[in-house]
Amino acid sequence: MQQLRPKQRSALRIFAGTQVYTIQRRLTWLFDGRKYASKQMNNPLPYLIHKHRTPLYRKLRDVDIEMQQNKVQNLKIAIQRLNGLIIEPKDVFSYWKAIGRPTKRKGYVEGMILHYGKVTSGIGGGLCQLSNLIYWITLHSPLTVTERYRHSYDVFPDSRRDQPFGSGATCSYNYLDLQITNQTEQAYQLLLYIEGDGLVGEWRSATPAVVSYKIYEENHHFTKEWWGGTIRHNQIFREVNSLDGILLRNEFITENHALTMYDPFLPENTAYKKTTRNEPFFVCRLCVRQEHEVCKEDDEHPVHDRMNLPRLALCHHHKWIEDKSKTDPRRD
Repeated sequence: MQQLRPKQRSALRIFAGTQVYTIQRRLTWLFDGRKYASKQMNNPLPYLIHKHRTPLYRKLRDVDIEMQQNKVQNLKIAIQRLNGLIIEPKDVFSYWKAIGRPTKRKGYVEGMILHYGKVTSGIGGGLCQLSNLIYWITLHSPLTVTERYRHSYDVFPDSRRDQPFGSGATCSYNYLDLQITNQTEQAYQLLLYIEGDGLVGEWRSATPAVVSYKIYEENHHFTKEWWGGTIRHNQIFREVNSLDGILLRNEFITENHALTMYDPFLPENTAYKKTTRNEPFFVCRLCVRQEHEVCKEDDEHPVHDRMNLPRLALCHHHKWIEDKSKTDPRRD
C-alpha cells in the first residue's frame, strides 16, 4: 500500500503540522456544539456491561523496564481524570478533552512512545495502553465509537496476544483522539483502576445488558510491497448475540493496515492466536495467509513462493493449484 510507505519529514515539518492540528482540535471542541462528558461519580452504577484487564508490564525487546514503570505512573494520573466518568445519552466522550495535555507540572514523566515506528520516550508516554483498553471494552458495549485512529506501525511480534491484531486505538495529544458517543437512552459509567500488575477497565450502566458481543477478525494476512516494506492487514467484526446465545447479527467494525517493523516471515514471529469464528486455522506456506476452511480470495491470492518460508500447510487455493498440476497431462 503506497500510503503506508514511510515518508521522510523534517523535524520542523512535524512540529508545524502538530501545532496546526492541535489548534484545529481545540477550535472543534469549542465550536462543534456537542456536549462532552465531564461529570465523574464515585459510586459505581449497578450493572456491569463489560470488563477487561491488561498487563502493565510486558517483555518487550530493547525496551527498558524503567519506561514501563514510568508508564504506570502516567496511567495513574490519567485515570484520576477518567475514573467514574458518566456519559449521558447524546454525550460524547473525548479521551484528550477529559485527560488534558500531559505535562511535567501535572506529574507526568518520560514514558515509552512510538514515533514513526520507532521506540522512543516522551512526557506522558504509555497512555496508548489506556486508550487501547477503553476502545476494546467499548466494542463490547452499545456505545458508538465515532473517532478512532489505528496504529500505522506494527512494532513488535505477537507475544501472548489474546485479542485480534488492530483492536486498539492510538492516541497523540490532542489531534489523534478517541471519541465515543452515547446514542442510547441510558447513561453509562467508565471505571478504570490498577489492580495488582494489571490495568482494568469497565463500562457500567443503570440498566442490565440485553445483548452480548464477541469480537473476531477475518482476512488476516501480510503482503510484501514493491517498495520493500511488509504490511499487515485484517478486518475486525463483532457478533451481537442475545443473552441466551442466539446470533442476532454480525457487524463490521473496522479494517487495519500497518507497516511491520520486524520480519513476520521468520519462524519465531509466525505464532499468532487469532480470535475468529472458525478455528482452528493454519498458515499457508506459500502466501503466509492464516486460513480457515475456505480460501476467500481465489481471484487475488498473493503468491510469495520465492520466500524461504516454513513448510506448514497449503491454503485451499494453493492446494487446488498443486493438485491440478499433478493431474494435468500438460504439466510435462
